[in-house]
This record gives sequence, C-alpha cells and structure tokens, in this order.
Amino acid sequence: MKQYIDSFAHDYLPKIEAQPGYSFLDLPQFQQPEICNCVDRLLDHHIREGRGQNLCLQTFESRWTYQDLYEKSNQIAQVLVNDFGLQSGNRVLIRSANNPMMVACWFAILKAGGIVVATMPLLRSKELTTLVSCAEITHALCAADLEDDMHLVTSDHLQSVCYFGNGQLETLMAQYQPVFENYHAHAESVALIGFTSGTTGLPKMTAHFHKDILTICEAFPSYSLQPTPEDLFVGSPPIGFTFGLGGLVLFPLYYGASTFLIEKPSPDLLLQAIQDFKITICFTAPTAWRVITGKVKAYDISSLRKCVSAGETLPLNVWQDWYEATGLKIIDGIGATEMLHIFISSNESNMKPGATGLPITGYEAKIIDEEGNEITDGSSGRLAVRGITGCKYLNRPEKQLEYVQYGWNITGDLFRKDEEGYYWFVARGDDMIISSGYNIAAIEVESVLLTNEAIAECAVVGLPDEERGMLVCAYIVVKESFKASDALKLTIQQWFKEVAAPYKYPRVIHFVASLPKTETGKIQRFKLKSSE
Repeated sequence: MKQYIDSFAHDYLPKIEAQPGYSFLDLPQFQQPEICNCVDRLLDHHIREGRGQNLCLQTFESRWTYQDLYEKSNQIAQVLVNDFGLQSGNRVLIRSANNPMMVACWFAILKAGGIVVATMPLLRSKELTTLVSCAEITHALCAADLEDDMHLVTSDHLQSVCYFGNGQLETLMAQYQPVFENYHAHAESVALIGFTSGTTGLPKMTAHFHKDILTICEAFPSYSLQPTPEDLFVGSPPIGFTFGLGGLVLFPLYYGASTFLIEKPSPDLLLQAIQDFKITICFTAPTAWRVITGKVKAYDISSLRKCVSAGETLPLNVWQDWYEATGLKIIDGIGATEMLHIFISSNESNMKPGATGLPITGYEAKIIDEEGNEITDGSSGRLAVRGITGCKYLNRPEKQLEYVQYGWNITGDLFRKDEEGYYWFVARGDDMIISSGYNIAAIEVESVLLTNEAIAECAVVGLPDEERGMLVCAYIVVKESFKASDALKLTIQQWFKEVAAPYKYPRVIHFVASLPKTETGKIQRFKLKSSE
C-alpha cells in the first residue's frame, strides 16, 4: 500500500484477526485493482469515455454535467493541497446540506488523498467538536449557511476551515486550472470515516476502503435497481448518512446516471421533483413513504419505477397503502454504517411483502443465539452477516469485539428466518420489551397501532414497572380529524386487544404533537425512553 503521510486511520484499524471474514470478493464484479482511487471509476472514467456533457447533478435551480463536477472537484483538490497544505491521510470534514458543491468537495478530498468525514447538517458545535477530536480532523469544508456552529468548534487538530456558498472557496478555486492528478490510493486505503448513530457515550468511527465504495455499487443497485444512464435519482437522506451517500451519489454516478439534490427535502418537494423532472428512482425512509402516500394523488409520478426504503423497518401497512395507491412496490432493505450500505433486500421478482428480504449478491446471513450457534427452527435471534464489506471500528477494540464475532458482523438486530430463507425484522436488540415474562417487540406493537384509523404516527418503548418488569408504552400522533382524549386512549387500547394478542397492548399511552426523529427520518426512541 502506498503509505499515507498522515497514518492516523490506518494506525487505528482493528487487527486483521479482529476484522470480519470477507466472502464473495473473488467474484469478478467485486474485484478491484491494487491501485484504486474510487473517484477514478465514479467520475474521471466518464470523462475519458466521452460522457462529460451528460447530466450529472441537478437541483430546482441548477444543472451540472459530469464535466462540471470533474472540473470543480479538481479545483477544490488543488485548493486543499496548495492553499491549506492537505497531506495524504488527513481527515477532512464536510458540513453541508445535499447540494452539488458538497458532492464536489466529497470527490475533491479523495482526489487529493484525504479521508472524507461527511456530517449531518443539524449537528451543533458540541457534537462537531467531539467528531473533530475523535477523528483528529485537520481540515473542514463548510457551507456558509452553516458557519455559526462551525465557528464555535475548538480543537488543536483543526488547521483550516473554508466556507463555500459565500465566495471564499469559490474565489480560491478560480485561481486554478480544472485539472488534477488523483492521489494513487491503494484499494485498501481508507476513503471515508462514518460515525455511527449511537445515542450515548463516545461515538464510534467506522472506516471504509476505496474498494468498499466501489464494491457496494455492484451489490444492492445491481440486485434491486438495475440502473441505466437514463435514470434520475432523488431522495431525502443526507449524503452524510451512508444510505444517502449510496443512493444519491455513488450509485447514480457509478452507472452514469444523474441525481436530483434537495437541500431540505419534504414529502411535497420530493413529489414535486418526481413530477416536474421525471424522477425514476426514489430513496426515503418509512415515515416519509407514509406521508407521501397520502399526497401522491395530487401529483403525476408516472416516471417513477423504483422506490427504496431503509433507515428503519418498513411497516407492512405502509407498503400495502403505497402499492394500492400507485401500483409500485417499495423495496425494503437493511444496512448499517458499519457495513456501508444495504445487505439484505429484495427486488420485484422475489419480494415478499412484510419481509426485509434475502441476502443480496455479495452477502450471506444467518440467525444466531447468544453463544453464536445458528438458529434453524424459525425462531428469532441475532442477525449475523458477512460479505464484501464489514465493520472496521477505529481505535475501539472493545466495540470491534462486540460487533464482529466468529468472523461475522453482529448487527444488534433481532430477526427470524422463514422456511424460504426470507429474513423478517423482529426488533432492535434494545427495543425488546419483556413484560410479565412475555417478549414483546416494540416494532410489532407499532405495526398494529398504525392500522388504527385514528393514528398518524407512533413509537413504542418499554416503561420500567415493579410489578411487570416493563410496560408497553406508546407515544401516538393522532390524525387531524381526531382529538386526543382519555376516551380515545381507552378506545385504542380496547381495539388493540381485539385485533392482536392482548398481552401486547399499550398499557400506557401518551398523545404527542410529533415524534423526535433524526435527519434521516428515524424515530429517536432513546429520547422517549429518557423522558420516561
């Protein structure tokens, strides 16, 4: 491997024996050359093949071709190296909403030999300072409209911060010709560091190689989407989240397609973009699919051919409602920051509504008990997976031993596997409620509640109780045509006992105006637990 000058990331990689087993890498579609900067295949390759004038990035206000992205990322790479002294292996933070300049910065960092640390726009100065400290980040590229919190970040590691959108980065770019020789990264050079969405304690950094970025482009999209250069992608997840990075940058560019970026996506804006720009593939979270379903009749979405849901499990009734409204089947999937992207999913030919799906090409999975023994009788257990990517925590050997066992990645999710090999989500490991000896999955209670005509959204957590151990506690957002009241609470409880096992009914119900969520639309149950 060509050594990085700044070897921080590679110094803190887990030892080889602590890393997961990598299967399927001998398949030809997953093999990469020894010298491999992923930007070359994702971007420069299209310029060499004469596709520079093809549409690449689009917003409501702008259109960038592949040539535009190529030239701007080359100029930013020169700024990083010449003006800010970036050395190979330096970690560079990006702070921005989804827009073309963020994508250009992402490519520029890798072109220059840096390591990308893309963050969510809503992070505040305290959280940013923690990330900068953990990853010893040396440089930052930040959108000007997010500069307030960036100015408050203090760290001895941070050498430079440059803002774009206010002319600072753009002025520096203008002094350079749009050419740059990409850093000759090794296939197993660290390309990005993703911080996991853990809720407490020191955040975990997971590293992914240049080859990982390319191999996932041959996995989920090939299996479930079959992209073509004519496709136009859109979605709501931030690019700082690996679900968004794959769906809105890596997959469309790998296949020579284009992507539509929305800085502050909402259901209405997603639908407007699909209608006005003839979007063909859409990525968003289950909560958004639920809202979109109620609005879709007002828009022409006839161009849409693929719908993808991830971030948390997709309730069956959301899938059914969308299918009845549009005739389109939502592709559910489970992925993880530790694994980079989706590893269990389905496609239109093998979809089983309600199931997460089958291991996609490049991965294998199994259900195990606490001792690591495989469970084959259809009962639930821990999900273990291995394949072309795997968990590599930086500087956290104790966490690496928790997530990687027996050569398999242990995701923390409880699943069951049916007789046809399909995987069904049961609960997050920490979302299982044990009440009076019964194991009750929070997601199962939520799925039942969401079929009630009065309920718009809900989240279920366990409430400590001396007598029963835990009580099922539901936080409910009612639809506009209903009024929260004690009478409605009793009605919901009685109804639940009539349509599902009575021991699972929510003994405690709180009506709320909204549920706490991440930027990706995932419900933050830990905030509900802490409030109790």
